[in-house]
Amino acid sequence: MKFISILSVFLIFSFSNSVLSQENDEARVGEILKIGDSKNHQYSDVRFPKPNFIIKKGGIANYEKLAGTLVEITEIKTSSNNQTVVLLKRRDGKKFFGSFPEIKAYYNDAIASGELSRS
Repeated sequence: MKFISILSVFLIFSFSNSVLSQENDEARVGEILKIGDSKNHQYSDVRFPKPNFIIKKGGIANYEKLAGTLVEITEIKTSSNNQTVVLLKRRDGKKFFGSFPEIKAYYNDAIASGELSRS
């Protein structure tokens, strides 16, 4: 009987803890995030355009200046495989690479990998 009581308390505690941690992982419109460093300027979860598209649009493909840039979530979507996709715009009002007003990011993956962080 003691074993069942201890097991039930453990299960209730672990369930309530997982519910509380999920609430903090949700994206909110208006949330401010900071772009982090990426190895060799290869961002996998923040979807920056490829250099050839940046150049075609008249922009400058300089990924080095992105680290530390503050961005704001403007829209939240759920993709077909239940990933949270957010649209980000720069907090200072400038365009990314001088030609893209918004970019997309896979929110949970980008936070976990360090490409985006809460500020």
